[in-house]
Amino acid sequence: MNNVIRIGTRDSRLALWQAEFVAKTLQKIGIPTEIIPVKSQGDINLTTPLYEMGIQGIFTKTLDVALIENKIDIAVHSYKDVPTTLPKGLVIAAVPERGNYTDSLVSKKQIEVRELFESKCIIATGSVRRKAQWLHSYPHHHIEPLRGNVLTRLQKLETHGWDGAIFASAGLQRLEIKGFYSYELPFLPAPGQGALAIVAREEDEKIRAMLEPLHHSETGLCVSLEKTFLKTLEGGCSAPIACLATVENKRGYFRGEFYELKNFSKVYTTEFHFSLNDDAHQIVKNKAIQLLKKKKNYD
Repeated sequence: MNNVIRIGTRDSRLALWQAEFVAKTLQKIGIPTEIIPVKSQGDINLTTPLYEMGIQGIFTKTLDVALIENKIDIAVHSYKDVPTTLPKGLVIAAVPERGNYTDSLVSKKQIEVRELFESKCIIATGSVRRKAQWLHSYPHHHIEPLRGNVLTRLQKLETHGWDGAIFASAGLQRLEIKGFYSYELPFLPAPGQGALAIVAREEDEKIRAMLEPLHHSETGLCVSLEKTFLKTLEGGCSAPIACLATVENKRGYFRGEFYELKNFSKVYTTEFHFSLNDDAHQIVKNKAIQLLKKKKNYD
């Protein structure tokens, strides 16, 4: 490695914002950086719904290869895009403090809550989780598929006759999106949503040491627990999954849910507190297994 850390990132405006955030943070502690953009498979194919393409690693594989081939030193990802199991030789070296983890409904017009319940709205999203959550609350609505980066999806929203589209709130805020009406939703997010993951080679101890000042331990714990929930459920179902772990006053709180893939009206939920002194990952895993058993009893 030379003295400059090569930061790999997708080439969307939001991904570049994330990489620049990491670059500026490293530069503040005296570490020079270079940003190297690449296109992922998920960015190239903008027509196939994500859940049909196989969600795991679709936005990260290209950067994984670049890391393994030593073309970059670190890769910056949205944590929710990172697979539950990384390729051999790669590790999550740092997780900065989490941003806004919610979803938002974005529209060209003002929308009253009463209108959502009374009207047959058309809402766009390419996420099966968001589709399940929305149709669970508003089964009389219609969901249109929507793919692309944040700016591409906003352009499609402007040109189509949809009533709204669902976005991650953090992306809207980081890009300072204006000119639309935005409403934060009460739904649970995707595991890891709102957080960044900085991935490095496991053997590269020098790089990993440089990244330590960027790591936010509370965020790191919470998103790791959420990925444990996801990984456990993936072994027993292919359903839309959402969860959120938080820590307040040294006490943890976890909420999770998954929906029947063919019947969004059926949802399985869990909610519990945990002590930071406990084996929180095992507790989350056990709760996820209990949900799978509950589903099996209903089947």
